[in-house]
Amino acid sequence: MLSPLALPAPQEARRWLVQRCDDSLARAAQTVAELKSAQDPSAAQVVDAWNEIQIALGNASAAASVHSETHPDAAVREAGDDAMRRIDAFSTDLGLDRELSDIVGAVSDEGLDHDSARLLSRIRRDFHRSGVDRDEATRARLKELAELELAASQEFSRNIRDGVRTIRVRPEDLAGLPEDWLKDHPADDNGLVTVTTDYPDSVPLMSFCTNRATREAMTLERLNVAWPVNDEVLLRLIALRQERATLLGYATWADFDAEVKMIKTGTAIREFIDKIAAAAQDSALRDKGVVLRRMQQDVPEAQDITSVDLAYYGELVRKETYDVDAQLVRTYFDFAAVRQGLLDVTARLFGLSWVAVLDAPVWHPDVTAYDVVRDDERIGRIYLDLHPRDGKFKHAAQFDLVSGVTGRQLPEGVLVCNLTRGLMEHDEVVTLFHEFGHLIHHVVGGNQRYVRFSGVATEWDFVEAPSQMLEEWAWDPTVLASFAKNDAGQPIPAALVERMKKGEDFGKGYQARTQMFYAGLSHALYTDPQTDVTATLREQQQRYSVFPYIPGTHFHCAFGHLDGYSSGYYTYMWSLVIAKDMFSAFDPHDLFDEHVASRYRDTVLAPGGSHDAADLVADFLGRPYSFDAYAEWLAR
Repeated sequence: MLSPLALPAPQEARRWLVQRCDDSLARAAQTVAELKSAQDPSAAQVVDAWNEIQIALGNASAAASVHSETHPDAAVREAGDDAMRRIDAFSTDLGLDRELSDIVGAVSDEGLDHDSARLLSRIRRDFHRSGVDRDEATRARLKELAELELAASQEFSRNIRDGVRTIRVRPEDLAGLPEDWLKDHPADDNGLVTVTTDYPDSVPLMSFCTNRATREAMTLERLNVAWPVNDEVLLRLIALRQERATLLGYATWADFDAEVKMIKTGTAIREFIDKIAAAAQDSALRDKGVVLRRMQQDVPEAQDITSVDLAYYGELVRKETYDVDAQLVRTYFDFAAVRQGLLDVTARLFGLSWVAVLDAPVWHPDVTAYDVVRDDERIGRIYLDLHPRDGKFKHAAQFDLVSGVTGRQLPEGVLVCNLTRGLMEHDEVVTLFHEFGHLIHHVVGGNQRYVRFSGVATEWDFVEAPSQMLEEWAWDPTVLASFAKNDAGQPIPAALVERMKKGEDFGKGYQARTQMFYAGLSHALYTDPQTDVTATLREQQQRYSVFPYIPGTHFHCAFGHLDGYSSGYYTYMWSLVIAKDMFSAFDPHDLFDEHVASRYRDTVLAPGGSHDAADLVADFLGRPYSFDAYAEWLAR
């Protein structure tokens, strides 16, 4: 039986991380040398050798990424960043190695099985996209660009991690916030309460605080995290990527990036954004009008509504129109119960068991480890790191720790969130279900011969679909009643959940338009020459959002997806279209139907990236995916 990765004690983390990186790079270099010295290697030998190289590099980069984003010791985070630079430099050299490219190009895929032939085609495509076939000067510049791009990317992320802002206000300026939140935020010796821009602080404040001046102060801080420092970093990152795309023969970075996604072209991205924006237009304006009119009851002179007031008055509309009191809803979602409920729900749905590993070494006391068991066999391990702290990744994401390879290594993943420790907002519950979906995909799809296809290894504009679909279980009355209970032990009433769903549907049109603003921004930045990102932000917000720009704000400086997703933020909505279609296969009255759930697990999740995403979905649905289910949902 395979054993999970033996993580170090926290005080040994830096030495362990450096050693893991050194050993992995040495193994990769040795395999490269052996492949080059082989006499007329077969295609099977080439793909097997390449798999060994990718396993070594993947193991090093996964460990480096997790530690750089989560470890409480700044020296370990810096060691992770340094390891990533060395791994990236090795990978760049690999992609520009003409001798290796010639070896790969010389073999025939005749006689290879499906996965081997698919991997060989991907290797060849990667070589072409790396620029191996360019002249020596161009290859040298591409190598330099890769180093500069990684440095800019790390700087952008580090500035967000370290850029937490605060406001300091009198206790009376926090009127309307829940009692448990206020208890966790006592006044200091000066009689002031410090509130940070971290989600558990700022999200409740924006939703419940009756004092507009306080909400406005927090809005300005939230929308200026990592400004002005990241303004220059982002411009530099965009320019580096555009130069790389140009050297490789592409008109824009968006064209280069889209080529390997389902959408295929940069032009198609803008067409998709416009299609969603048009579909959401009527609903967006209708619901915005409702919120504005509610605001005008308190502020008669208001002519428009911004993000200073949107969450607050949106909650009031849900409370007054749909009888959804978000503060009452919170009382059913104690963090510990939600975490256990999530494990129970997903275990039942996917035929898995999550077994706590109490003695597993972890990098912080908040982190919990679980073995993943299926049919009495351990198939992976997961780590949950769910609360904010200084120096930690500020959003929510799943990180690979180890990619599964059949007979070689178990898939292991880390869920990194910034959730409340006590009573949770329901939105936080949905986020937890969403991100856990990535973790399930990583583990269930981790039984692959080739690491290239392990886990969440599909086209990038599909990876969100399984997680977005899992959100549906966080809205089901029966599912929620199994773990969402108040202090008296009473489960959340089904009627309340139904009202919550109706309240959630309110505003989905303007939320879709906001998402298209983000997508339009990411596309525009990587399509048109940039000198003033804030100006581009204003233009895209005016074009797609139904809410106006707030002067003096620079949201893009903390929008981490502008780095990781670059021009591809559209993928969230693209994936949602597919998620809604896949969910249509489930019985809404029995979301645990074993036949449908197991077929979904085995046809969509288990294959990892061994087939194109469109084929996986068609295999599950029995037809190609369509826009219909999403359009129907949006119109409701």
